[in-house]
Order: sequence, then C-alpha cells, then structure tokens
Amino acid sequence: MNRVRVYIASPFGFSEAGRHFSTTVLTPFVRSLGCVAIDPWALIDRRKIARVESLPYGPKRREGWRRLSREIGAANRTAIDGARGVVAVLDGPDVDSGTAAEIGYAFAHGKLIVGYRGDSRLSADNEGGLVNLQVEFFIRESGGTIVDRYQDLRSGLRSLLAPSPETPAARGGHR
Repeated sequence: MNRVRVYIASPFGFSEAGRHFSTTVLTPFVRSLGCVAIDPWALIDRRKIARVESLPYGPKRREGWRRLSREIGAANRTAIDGARGVVAVLDGPDVDSGTAAEIGYAFAHGKLIVGYRGDSRLSADNEGGLVNLQVEFFIRESGGTIVDRYQDLRSGLRSLLAPSPETPAARGGHR
C-alpha cells in the first residue's frame, strides 16, 4: 500500500514545548491517519547543529550557519516536493515566516495545504480572516482548510486519504 506523504510545516522545533507537542501529539496523529508524516525537524542530524552552535562567535560560526541553513532549506524543499500535502501550524501572533514560506512553496507546486491553528490569539489582517490573508488564501485555494483542533486534520486531509480510482479498495477490491 502506498501511503500518502504529508509534510508538517511548523516552528515547533525551536522550543522544548513545541518539540514535545510535535513528537508526542501532532506527528503521531498524522501517522495514525495512515500517512507518512514528514517532520522537517527530524531531517537534519542534530549533531550538525550542535557543531555550529559550539563554534565561537565570529566568521567561522556565521559561515557554518550559512552552509547548514542552505542544507536544511534544500532538504525541506525536497521533502515538500515528495509530499502530496502539507499540514501547516499557524500558531502565534503571526504565522512563522518559515512556515509561511513553506505554504507558498507548497501552493506553487500544487500541494493540498491544511492549516492547524490551536492558538486563540487574534492574528488576521482584518476581521474577515483567521491569519495573514495571503497565507489563508494559499491554504483555501489549495483545496485545504484551517482547523482549530488537531483532531480535525482528518477531515481536512480527507481528499488525500480517500482511495484513488486506481486502487483495489476504490474498485471494491481488497487492500
């Protein structure tokens, strides 16, 4: 069975609380839907980050971050390219800039994007929106939606989870 690959765009890797929620709740939930959950925070060897962080402040450290940032960005681009959809975490007073960039890239490449905003703070450009109007536009135009409970990601991802006409399950056959 070919499981659907879903990229999880979020700023969660920057904080201990975010990493905990991502690794114990969000990513396992997406996997429980039958998806391959792609966690970009797990794509890079943490030892590489530790090596750069251990360098003294100065030109070598800056160059180390430049090289590593390019490597991380390229790995994330490849992961989005290989995914059929994106779950984008929209929490915060404004959507994380990296997450917003991943949303734009995914939209430009025809991926379904489902936003998750479990944050109750106001974040929109006007009273008609939930988040930044361009971010919301890309999500909705992709065929996606924005949910406020991670459990509702199931309904947002439904079009990816449904068997395609070519699969035996869709033709009434066995999996």
